[in-house]
Amino acid sequence: MTRVCIVGAGYVGLVTGLGLAELGHDVLCVDVDEGKVDAINAGRAPIHEAGVHDLLRMHVGTGFRASSHLAEAIAASQLTLLCVGTPSSANGSIDTSAVERAAAHIGSALPSAEPGHCVIVKSTVLPGTTDGTVTEVLAQFSGMSPGVEFGVGANPEFLTEGQAVEDFLRPDRIVIGGDELALAALRKLYAGLPDVPLVVTNARTAELVKYASNAMLANAISFANEIANLGSAIGGIDAMEVMRGVHLSRYLTGKGPDGSPVRAGLAAFYEPGCGYGGSCLPKDVAALAALGREMGLPLLLLDAVAAVNDGQPARLVAATEAALKGLPGRRIAVLGLAFKPDTDDVRCSPAFPVLHALVAGGAAVVAHDPIVGAEVLEREGLTEVAHVADLQSAIKAVDAIIIVTRWADYGALPGLLAELDPAPVVVDGRRMLDPSSVPHYAGIGR
Repeated sequence: MTRVCIVGAGYVGLVTGLGLAELGHDVLCVDVDEGKVDAINAGRAPIHEAGVHDLLRMHVGTGFRASSHLAEAIAASQLTLLCVGTPSSANGSIDTSAVERAAAHIGSALPSAEPGHCVIVKSTVLPGTTDGTVTEVLAQFSGMSPGVEFGVGANPEFLTEGQAVEDFLRPDRIVIGGDELALAALRKLYAGLPDVPLVVTNARTAELVKYASNAMLANAISFANEIANLGSAIGGIDAMEVMRGVHLSRYLTGKGPDGSPVRAGLAAFYEPGCGYGGSCLPKDVAALAALGREMGLPLLLLDAVAAVNDGQPARLVAATEAALKGLPGRRIAVLGLAFKPDTDDVRCSPAFPVLHALVAGGAAVVAHDPIVGAEVLEREGLTEVAHVADLQSAIKAVDAIIIVTRWADYGALPGLLAELDPAPVVVDGRRMLDPSSVPHYAGIGR
């Protein structure tokens, strides 16, 4: 059992802390937001994520607690995980100011910690941040020697929103990098997951593994959309059928022990849609591209990946405009505000450029999401858009329905539309419906 201090009770920090508590560690999660701390200690999760509420109820007050007192938490722990945000700057590079501030506070508290205390960066940071800026700040504010009196390392997270708890408890890999003190502490921390492949390397390589992993996924999505857009321009092609043929390649579909086909998880990213969003892929692609420019090594592929993705919401609006023969005066329902299903995260969601374009085009717009509420629309400056909580009400008397998020609830659309006359056109931005299941269908890449 390791006594762990987690700095940051956001998405990564909370899921990581609860996962470590489930593995038998004693976890104290620190955050400056006292309202969040109080809610967590009362058993109320501040995020919508499958499994988080159950784990919180199981472990809060025993193996998991929240606090706003960092120095006390570090003094009581053996290892600190740094899990604060690294948002994008205007030029696409990441803003590490929160990481640096947290490192300064951690450094000031290190003299009161046990000898050999380790500080591990889980925040997504560019290669060189952990063994550069973070180590320097820790040494400056502690007056201690890194690698001797305290350890420093990197341990990137690979959590997919909507299945983050599952990803933590049953990971496909664990990547650790750092000095010998940090590596030993991390091996002990993850000893409860003995059958998981462990990548042991230096901090810079560990940091780049995270970026390369997300860049690969973003590349797959934009490649599928590039092919879909070309197919649409040629005509007579359905990109879903194209990708179905691509998926059957032995690189994406293997055979199970009984000879049955087994599709690789990566295949799901090779499908046409209205683009990726969230807090990771857009930010990480932009950060790598910005780093390349800074180093005089333009990353042309990633620049193109981002450009394709940025154009997908406009293509969805254009498909709607073509189906309706114009937007002015049309009533349109946009389904989905979260960037993906099973989360309430709306960061970089393609829904918002779609909504802004529809409003600018003169349409009357309503929005629906099973989890995300109306307050998001106001925050995004979309006061003209009405939020309708009930799906059946949202699609009543509309000319078109645009699917932006692949929520399971929207699988009920064919049945709901069968009751409407006339039935609206469905513009499927996620290609989740069978085109023959609704009277009027249009979709990305079709």
